[in-house]
Amino acid sequence: MSSFEDVFGTSPDGSWRAPGRVNLIGEHTDYNDGVVLPIALPNQIVVTASRRTDGRVAVASDGHDRVVEFALDELAPRSVSDWAAYPAGAAWVLREAGYPIGGANLRFASDLPSGAGLSSSAALLCATAIALLGLAGQEVDPAEVARLAQRAENQYVGAPVGLMDQTASMCCTAGHALAFDIRSGALDQIPFDPEADGLRLLVVDVKAPHRHADGEYAARRKSCEHAAAALGVPALRSVDYAELDAALARLDDDVDRRRVRHVVTEIKRTEDAIALMRAGRLRDVGPLFTASHVSLRDDFEVTVPELDVAVDAALAAGALGARMTGGGFGGCIIALVEAPAADNVLSAIEKAFAEHGFTAPSSLAATPSAGASRIS
Repeated sequence: MSSFEDVFGTSPDGSWRAPGRVNLIGEHTDYNDGVVLPIALPNQIVVTASRRTDGRVAVASDGHDRVVEFALDELAPRSVSDWAAYPAGAAWVLREAGYPIGGANLRFASDLPSGAGLSSSAALLCATAIALLGLAGQEVDPAEVARLAQRAENQYVGAPVGLMDQTASMCCTAGHALAFDIRSGALDQIPFDPEADGLRLLVVDVKAPHRHADGEYAARRKSCEHAAAALGVPALRSVDYAELDAALARLDDDVDRRRVRHVVTEIKRTEDAIALMRAGRLRDVGPLFTASHVSLRDDFEVTVPELDVAVDAALAAGALGARMTGGGFGGCIIALVEAPAADNVLSAIEKAFAEHGFTAPSSLAATPSAGASRIS
């Protein structure tokens, strides 16, 4: 592994980090003005950086062989491709917003698996943004950095993502889940310490990389927007849970009805989970996880066989609840389990995967961790 000095021939001026996230519940609700409940993971992207005076940015990564370089004043949406589009997008959006960032050498290292639905793209954008701002001596509110990172992913990279991932990466705190009300913008830190309750939250990567670029994510979002327009509301958050059946009866398209049913019931499940966690009833959140997965499987249709097999195996082995997490079409599941049963649950998932001929899964520690920060 080459050092920063080996790659750029100079010493760094500092290092910054941004974590990935796992969403406890509230899937595909963020772009519907709903409520989400993520935690930041200990897995993160670290960027080591030095200033340049020529108005250019050079980026390098452990996972890629070559250095990519671009001029700040020549950036335009999609002018840089592949993985370097993310740091380029962060630089572009900061300049568009008027922040006086300068050239930089940026070297990225990560222990966050890409394609696992743990928001490596948001972490990459956020890490880049705070590094460029830090080099320029700029202090910016974390929630604003999250909004800028989302804009970069939407407008520069071209991915129609919501605001949850970036906000989790920037604003989570250790030992808490982040209740994020998208419509109001309110952020609330909810104590979340499974180990104190004798529980563990397992994150299992099913090794079926999720793909938003194939149009499925965009199709779900378009369907939600179409249904909201048909119901005469600005977003599906405005559909009251108590009036869901009446709202569904007004829709002609069965696909739209199923999408709406998922979003409205998922928002209700997320609100119920928050209330249970506030009351110290974490075990009772498990069934909400499972109901969320069923809804994502049947109404939103974003699961794949690996996700369903992993959830079924976890539940059969005694998990209190399990669900896919992230955008879907691959990625990870989470399972809430009694601590003594954790190894048995993981073994059951591995056995089920072997029986189905799937690639062996892997697991991550799901310790609620702190959001983005400067390291040195």
